[in-house]
Amino acid sequence: MKYLSEKCTKLIGNKIMETVIDLTDVQIFQGHNLILSDVDVKIGQGEFVYLIGQTGSGKSSLLKTLYGEIKLEKGTGNIAGFDLTKLKPKDIPFLRRKLGIVFQDFQLLTDRTVFQNLSFVLKATGWKDDNKIKDRISRVLELVGLQTKDYKMPHELSGGEQQRVVIARALLNEPEIILADEPTGNLDPKVSDDIMNLLHNIAQQGTAILMATHDYRIIQKYPGRILKCAQGLVGEASSLNAIL
Repeated sequence: MKYLSEKCTKLIGNKIMETVIDLTDVQIFQGHNLILSDVDVKIGQGEFVYLIGQTGSGKSSLLKTLYGEIKLEKGTGNIAGFDLTKLKPKDIPFLRRKLGIVFQDFQLLTDRTVFQNLSFVLKATGWKDDNKIKDRISRVLELVGLQTKDYKMPHELSGGEQQRVVIARALLNEPEIILADEPTGNLDPKVSDDIMNLLHNIAQQGTAILMATHDYRIIQKYPGRILKCAQGLVGEASSLNAIL
């Protein structure tokens, strides 16, 4: 398939890690408006990276480019082995099977149980064997600490539990990277900490995390690489203190 690209590597500390995101000289447009220019970003397997910046600075546009909602017109971009410049609309579902996407507003199907929400995603991405579907759902719910909640409706869960279901959904197809857009934005600090511990544990198992956030408390408590969108550019900050 032409949208597949060659895997590349990234030196992280003393380890050579597979690069799951590689953007070079990228320009991102919304319509005819240039949102971000000269974007050079590399993220390796298992890295935890924050994406910060003011509202309207381009964070969401960058994430949308990575999961194929915005077409990459200029520059070179690869994510999870897919060449973003060659993606066609029919290819996007294949890309998204390799990604996990976590939104602030959950986007769960409110008329279906937790199990049915997850089963719907698996069947939509090509799973057919009911026993394998059941086993995979049990596994991801165990990973997020909700193994006894599969029969619950979304409205019967707390906000933190609903976000755990969203993370479970993101993990279903064993993604190489999770793109998280303000995943703790609607949660109180204690629940936010629970979600951050979960995401960091996922990263330690080898799944890269790129997380957009406005919550500097979280960044201070759970350190990671920091990318900042500002004035149409994406830059790397050495620490949170350097940009406060």
